[in-house]
Amino acid sequence: MNWRDIPSLAALRAFDAAARAGSFSQAARELNVTHAAIAQHVRSVESDLGTSLLVRQGRGVVLTDAGARLADALSDGFGQIIAGVKSVRADVDARPLSITATHNFAESWLMPRIGKFWAKYPEIALSIVPSNKLVDLRKDGFDVGIRYGDGNWPGLETTHLLAADYTVVAAPGVVKTDQIAQSGATWFFEDAHQESQRWVREAGLIGASQKSVTVSTLGMALSAVRAGGGMTIAASALVSDDIRDGRLVALSQTQPEGIGYYIIHPPGVLSDKVKTFKKWLLKAL
Repeated sequence: MNWRDIPSLAALRAFDAAARAGSFSQAARELNVTHAAIAQHVRSVESDLGTSLLVRQGRGVVLTDAGARLADALSDGFGQIIAGVKSVRADVDARPLSITATHNFAESWLMPRIGKFWAKYPEIALSIVPSNKLVDLRKDGFDVGIRYGDGNWPGLETTHLLAADYTVVAAPGVVKTDQIAQSGATWFFEDAHQESQRWVREAGLIGASQKSVTVSTLGMALSAVRAGGGMTIAASALVSDDIRDGRLVALSQTQPEGIGYYIIHPPGVLSDKVKTFKKWLLKAL
């Protein structure tokens, strides 16, 4: 398709509006432009095609034979464009908002709060897929993600959501705050987060005789710790509900510089559903 073979779309749109309305003034109101702008666009199309398309009659305009042929073609063409846009928009509106998040964030922070989102926005269906891999949002069909790191992911827009300070937790009465390394309590570590284990050791919070158990998810570690089985370390945001409700107590805390949870999405125009979900996330803190 060579776009230089046809007049500008703006001019054709103005002619289409004038042809349907039979009036430059009504066409101007429809397109929210001036009467002069419509007249100029129509003259531009006539000049480009080398023929008269509209003639004045009373206070309005009527189509010439050439104008009628062009008006019919534009009506069909613009009608197909409108139908196509509506079809795509309907598919987007019907499709669930697809979200990827780390396993820990999805299980410990997002899912306990998601009921409040649905209560406020029942019309927005969600598809939540936990993954600890940095997936390709566009390629894998995700609208938005929540990721753990320093916020530097080339090609993605990032918004800081939560600081990921480390908090050592245990069930109430299991370990005294000043006796973490001397308590004899078992440590439960999540296999995927080696940096948190490293911080525990560097901070001197694990004694030489203390037992440690590595499990595949934070949820498994927290289940053992809530039952009084020992201690674990996690981002404060992921254990805040447990601490607030008295299931766990905080024993020690540190803030790794620059690390946190971030909302990520491809650059460009966001859908209304992504905007709504992003706004809700930031307000749910």
